[in-house]
Amino acid sequence: MPPRVPPGAARMIWSDDRSPDTAGAAGEINGGEITVGVIGLGRMAQALVFPLIEAGLLDRQRLLAVVASEASAERLRHSHQLAVSTDPLQAWQAPVVLLAVKPQQLEGVAAALAAAEAPTSPRLLISVLAGVTLARLQRLFPNCLMVRAVPNTPCLVRAGLTGLAWGEGLSAAHKEWVQQLFARVGEVLELPEPQLDGFLALTSSGPAFVALVAEAMADGAVAAGLPRSLAQHLAHRTLAGTAALLHERELHPGQLKDMVTSPAGTTIAGLRHLERAGLRSALIEAVVAAADRSRELA
Repeated sequence: MPPRVPPGAARMIWSDDRSPDTAGAAGEINGGEITVGVIGLGRMAQALVFPLIEAGLLDRQRLLAVVASEASAERLRHSHQLAVSTDPLQAWQAPVVLLAVKPQQLEGVAAALAAAEAPTSPRLLISVLAGVTLARLQRLFPNCLMVRAVPNTPCLVRAGLTGLAWGEGLSAAHKEWVQQLFARVGEVLELPEPQLDGFLALTSSGPAFVALVAEAMADGAVAAGLPRSLAQHLAHRTLAGTAALLHERELHPGQLKDMVTSPAGTTIAGLRHLERAGLRSALIEAVVAAADRSRELA
């Protein structure tokens, strides 16, 4: 059963005959003929562009990737037969550039571009940098059309969530192409930029919080006598099954909690302990702290 999509979310399947075809460098987006530059071909960037290559929607020879070290470049050339360089200017030859470096590397990327001959026509720049606002990106790359994207780690298994905020001057065709890009690895939502901090805190930092819960639950099962490997497997499957049940049945979490909580039973005993330990408050404050940190990074 396909996942239900909340109002306002965009889930689109790639269709070459609906790909943008507008004038100018940033409009040279024609299905499998598009050339894409990637600055920072790490795990997240790979999760976004490799599905396009595998589906035949992006020619691997039209991916102009840039990484920080020659060792990484050589490894990617060998393992994926890609055009990989350590020169950040290579990526700017493409009409679409995915910016996926660490936030602290952003100024260096912009300085390198400013020191060279700037592109004469606008590029479509898609940034996945945490906390870096559209306004800051526009100041650093004034000749580009901007998209700010917040994908999360489950994109690596095509079960991700991506929030998108649009810069000035983007056409409907540009927006559709970007939506289709991220729809290859999960669900896509358009959001006002101020909401991206909360979105990031829940969906991008959230997997770490959930992983901590999974680890702690497995540790508890080991303490209760289960072997480590079995405890980890059961913890992961319990979390995955619970998430699927909440989603598919459209249950409020409190409903599911009540479904499995019997009078004077094992579950209520465990819930009492969690409430005394402050788990609910700790998770609330963790999401708020992550959102506050995202705003600080801006």
